[in-house]
Amino acid sequence: MPRIPLLVRLLIGIVAGALIGIACANTGTDQPVRILATFTSVFGSLLTFSIPLIIFGFIAPGIGSLSQGAGKWLGLAVLVAYISSVLAGLLALFTALTIYPSILGDATLSTVANPEEGLLEPLMTLTIDPPFTVTSALVLAFIFGIGMSTLQDNTLRNLAEDFKTIIQGLLNSVIIPLLPIHIAGVFANMAYAGHVVTIFSVFGKVLLMVLILHLVALAVQYSVAGVISRTNPVTMLRTMLPAYVTAIGTQSSAATIPVTLRQAKRAGLRKQIAEFAIPLNANIHLSGSMITVTSCAIAVLTMAEGHEPTAARFFPVILGLGVMMVAAPGVPGGAVVTAIGLLQSMLGFDDTMVALMIALYLAQDSFGTATNVTGDMAISKIVETIGNRVIGTEEHEPSEVAVLD
Repeated sequence: MPRIPLLVRLLIGIVAGALIGIACANTGTDQPVRILATFTSVFGSLLTFSIPLIIFGFIAPGIGSLSQGAGKWLGLAVLVAYISSVLAGLLALFTALTIYPSILGDATLSTVANPEEGLLEPLMTLTIDPPFTVTSALVLAFIFGIGMSTLQDNTLRNLAEDFKTIIQGLLNSVIIPLLPIHIAGVFANMAYAGHVVTIFSVFGKVLLMVLILHLVALAVQYSVAGVISRTNPVTMLRTMLPAYVTAIGTQSSAATIPVTLRQAKRAGLRKQIAEFAIPLNANIHLSGSMITVTSCAIAVLTMAEGHEPTAARFFPVILGLGVMMVAAPGVPGGAVVTAIGLLQSMLGFDDTMVALMIALYLAQDSFGTATNVTGDMAISKIVETIGNRVIGTEEHEPSEVAVLD
């Protein structure tokens, strides 16, 4: 029996939670909502505990492996991918600050976020303190990652990879499968409090804007790649459409690598560069996810605080998110799970805001992934062109990095 896709399970959770909340509000019964609220509270504590482990578990071995072998070509590829992700975040930031005042209207989470003004309290609470803060996890990951890249012995690197495997198992077996129930609990409580209609109306507007921004980002990426390489951007983009469609179905950049690699070669990317840059970018270049996380975070924060955050306040968040996207695991919802710690520490997201953020992100995850993998070709073409001009050909075959495939 085929497994139900995460997006379908998420939608079932949202609808089921809303129906339970409405039914309980109409009948005057609150126990089902309180039971779901209790699960949401406990799961939220587990998620908070896991975030620093996820950050360290993915960033440390990622830096340790990406700092090997390919020399200047690797550094150039990472730099271009990071710049692309940050620019995608800035595109989403300034678009949101321009459009949200008109499309969000008076939508607010001020009552939703306060249990004393509508939400039911859980039957019990469980506090699981994280082993260290998000900032500490990020700093430790950089220290260990850079250190591992300089060691001749692979013992510590192998240990880090094993730890990454454990955290990947936690995500695949516990956190990701339970997310729909967590979301159902949040929507049941919001429906019971009478706020779910407002939330649904905001969801549709934000997601439409996100999908449009995905297309804009791809147009910009391929236009820049076309100008720099003197190649027809429309032809390149049309050639990459099979990868875009495949990613919608797989919801995984890694799973789409074979198709992306084949189409990139057909689009004119040199074989040596394609086999190096496409697998690498599948791990570190997530411009579509960056647009979604930024857009959704601003929407949730705007509704929670009643006003839009300033560009100055959000700019450091985007710089941090660019690093977080490098660490994002290749599973559906991996990018938003990785970004949660930063949203909590820098923007003050609470459990309700985090749940809404996850729901918004997963609702478009297929299209975000498709944008990521399709943009990989444009970024790789930029790397190829700049590298040929600046670095030359003496380091032109960084084949050892292709193991990331």
